[in-house]
Amino acid sequence: MPIIDLFAAEFANEMASTRKMLERVPDDKLPWKPHDKNFTLQHLASHVANLPYWTIPTLQQDNLDIAPVGKEPYQTPKAESNAQLLQFFDDNVAKAKAAMTGVSDDQMMKPWSLLAGGNTLFTMPRWMVQRSFMMNHLIHHRAQLGLYLRLLDVAIPGMYGPSADDSRPL
Repeated sequence: MPIIDLFAAEFANEMASTRKMLERVPDDKLPWKPHDKNFTLQHLASHVANLPYWTIPTLQQDNLDIAPVGKEPYQTPKAESNAQLLQFFDDNVAKAKAAMTGVSDDQMMKPWSLLAGGNTLFTMPRWMVQRSFMMNHLIHHRAQLGLYLRLLDVAIPGMYGPSADDSRPL
């Protein structure tokens, strides 16, 4: 089985769980943050909704410079409502799935680099970039989003089974 097919199956599962979490983000709490050092709910949820997009440049380019010299640095687009957040996420997931089509094992083994201002931040094989920079990164921030929602007394959906808020017993 090609590496990309293994990744695509996991991607589909994690994106379904992620969408359940994003569906719970309340419009009236977007400016809220738990501490001065934290992102706002809007920024964090938008970041989570944007992370599937990173599949595209990691599969279709050899590198990405997030702060190219002489140009504006990359900025995560911010959703202004839950509806916009979900549309943003759904569009990014669809584009990421399309980018996975036909990617060979040879392509997945090739190195990919993240740059900032022309300086290499890291280089690793594409399969590892997908696993760590995209998937693990998304899961990490999705967990933070779950904590934000818990602190706002929003029911948390189960990710890998029922949550404490589900009516089903464990």
